[in-house]
Amino acid sequence: MAKIAFLGLGVMGFPMAGHLAAKGGHAVTVYNRTSQKAEDWVARYGGARAATPREAADGQDFVMTCVGNDDDLREVTLGESGAFAGMKAGAVFVDHTTASAGIARELHAQANRRGLHSIDAPVSGGQAGAENGVLTVMCGGDPEPFARAEPVIAAYARTCTLMGPAGAGQLAKMVNQICIAGVVQGLAEGLHFAKKSGLDPEKLIATISKGAAQSWQMENRYKTMVAGEFDFGFAVDWMRKDLAICLDEARRNGAHLPVAALVDQFYSDVQEMGGRRWDTSSLIARLER
Repeated sequence: MAKIAFLGLGVMGFPMAGHLAAKGGHAVTVYNRTSQKAEDWVARYGGARAATPREAADGQDFVMTCVGNDDDLREVTLGESGAFAGMKAGAVFVDHTTASAGIARELHAQANRRGLHSIDAPVSGGQAGAENGVLTVMCGGDPEPFARAEPVIAAYARTCTLMGPAGAGQLAKMVNQICIAGVVQGLAEGLHFAKKSGLDPEKLIATISKGAAQSWQMENRYKTMVAGEFDFGFAVDWMRKDLAICLDEARRNGAHLPVAALVDQFYSDVQEMGGRRWDTSSLIARLER
């Protein structure tokens, strides 16, 4: 059993912290900017809640975060009330936020200066993956603290892989989002074309999903896309945040991402249609306006 602080109890963090307590059997202290969520978590899973990230991190073996963006990360880690100020020497910081590779390297350097360890560990699998404890975790950092963190992360992960040094986990997550963007747009266009052509969607998917067109998005989202239902999984606002990170990194490393850039603009159209909180499969709504 480890002593763990978990900072950030959103749709991902709440169940992830829950798995640490219920399945992992760890002693978990939680912090959330909205204190009611922390109170709700403690009522459901036990453990403790703290008033600040520093208080939550005090004396813990691991401090885990799942917040919104780079600025949120700096807020909960750095400064007088930040987690780094409360962590004991040798403790491991594990960040599950989808953020930039730059902030991952920055926090890794800050941690090292304080005698701490830092692992960037963004996840894939969405809300359902977090609730079911089957996330894919892509990590960047040093091998020794990763080896310590991996069995703890296993409470909510199906797979957890060290991709390389600090920032490599975030870079791997960028690849994940780039691939998803293209696949969802292709599926949206295919289903839109099928409907315009009078094809039976059920018969169509039963046939082509057995061949090279098969994808997770096809298997899990075609029915709701055809029905125009978009309340499942990762929101458009968050996908645009992630694609902005990808495109910014591409400007630095010289990669060419024409499809990702185009799909990002399509998601902008979806936002203007009122779909900021729709899930990413809502690209089909743009085609059927």
